[in-house]
Amino acid sequence: MESKRSRDHSTPAPRLIIVGECDVKLWSLSAAERHRRAFAQVDVIAATDNAMLGTSAIVAVRADYLLGPDLVAAIAARPGVILTLANGKLAVAAHVAGEAVESVLELIRAGTIDSTTRVPSGMNLIGPRELGSTYDIRLRKRATPLLLSYADTPLDVLEEKTFGAAYKGATDFVTKWCWPRPARWATRWAAARSISPNSVTTASLVLVFLAMWLFATGHFIVAIPVAWAMTFLDTVDGKLARVTLTSSAWGNIYDHGIDLIHPPFWWWAWYLGVQPIATANVVPVIELALWIILGGYVIGRLLELVFMTTFKMQTHIWRPIDFYFRTITARRNPNLAILTITTLAGYPDVGFVAVALWTVVSLIFHGVRLVQAAIVHARGGHVVSWLMQED
Repeated sequence: MESKRSRDHSTPAPRLIIVGECDVKLWSLSAAERHRRAFAQVDVIAATDNAMLGTSAIVAVRADYLLGPDLVAAIAARPGVILTLANGKLAVAAHVAGEAVESVLELIRAGTIDSTTRVPSGMNLIGPRELGSTYDIRLRKRATPLLLSYADTPLDVLEEKTFGAAYKGATDFVTKWCWPRPARWATRWAAARSISPNSVTTASLVLVFLAMWLFATGHFIVAIPVAWAMTFLDTVDGKLARVTLTSSAWGNIYDHGIDLIHPPFWWWAWYLGVQPIATANVVPVIELALWIILGGYVIGRLLELVFMTTFKMQTHIWRPIDFYFRTITARRNPNLAILTITTLAGYPDVGFVAVALWTVVSLIFHGVRLVQAAIVHARGGHVVSWLMQED
């Protein structure tokens, strides 16, 4: 179920109070700094002086607990709730205003809730699954609300959970199954050295141009590792931004702009490099293959745009078949995998034609799915993601 709540911007934003202390560092961030960054993303700024609070609204959160982004957004948007664990016996965070502020702060400091605990009037005890969301529309996946104790959870598990939470659900097979382990290591290494996500994106952009030049000059064996290194950094930059809570509007534009623009230039460069060495059987169709790949890329993106505009969701998350086809559809990484295999076999020209054929197959699939969705909608049905439906 998707959470529909967002903070009401017509009212003053609550202030953040971090209760207690915690000396654990996750992704090179202290627990308090992680809370400050997480809540700042939903316009809840840490109070610098308790005296300034008065009876204004606050969000109080224990320093020794990790809250996932969905819970942070949900509690910031919902006054009058106390987030609990252990079947309502442990208070972790709260959003409160007015005369109840002090008593709720005392409750958060005490932590435990029992039969003798007086819960202020108007405050509701609520668990993470009821407050948060089990569907992450931004990352296109089901996601259990993340609420973990720093003290009771090993650091490796905290890292694993937060890194997994930063990963997209619907993506290609390389990103989904090959990159997670090395990307987690690289993300940890970059976070420890305060390397910004945009710096990683810039490094990937350098590799975009280097791979393009190597493709165009026919140095395919050298170019392929460079291209794969670029795709790896393209995975790392987004994960680094999410786990260190340093995502920005410019970073999003920078990263996704590169992702959107560079693939056609890679395929054009591959065409330039492979044309002089193409075998006699491939020469008659290699230019046609180029136009199929380039045109197919544009048409494929347009089909996705039409689906998104019409049905308010990405085509890849409509039904399970769309979700799993996303792992192999004719995008950069699956295409690069085809080119890698055929080049290592000694046939980079045949690989180029194979990419063109796979582009046609992928276009047919997405075109048919768009028509099917339109038919469902025309008949009065609802086109909604299977990820939003309860088991």
